[in-house]
Amino acid sequence: MTESKSDSLPRRDAAGRVVALPDLLGVVGAGLVIGLVVLLLFDGVFTLIGDGRLGQSNGWLAVILPAWLFAEDFRAWAGGSARFVAAAVATGVGVASGLLAAGIAAELPATAGGGIGAAVFALVYAAVWFHGVRWLDGR
Repeated sequence: MTESKSDSLPRRDAAGRVVALPDLLGVVGAGLVIGLVVLLLFDGVFTLIGDGRLGQSNGWLAVILPAWLFAEDFRAWAGGSARFVAAAVATGVGVASGLLAAGIAAELPATAGGGIGAAVFALVYAAVWFHGVRWLDGR
């Protein structure tokens, strides 16, 4: 039996590291959309059963799938301290950017404002992480 090349996204190298920033950003974006859709479905169900109002769930929960991807890529960069420094800087810059965006969107319902904050966090984290870990590792 022959092995066929996998066309799954994001593309990864032999060590399991994401190899292209557009792949990382695309999968992060898809994860955010899926997370927001699932969050809105849960929010809608709870609204229908009378346990809250639509749009009051925390939109930051949409970052769960992108965070899982970030954890997997962090694990794939085993060895060396570059991944710890890059993750710390990316987290700091991402959280600050996400909180700023969520603060600007504070007038929106919690799901929308948190979703905007989560999206900004995840996209900024992805860009800083991708370039930072490679630069620190000397690749």
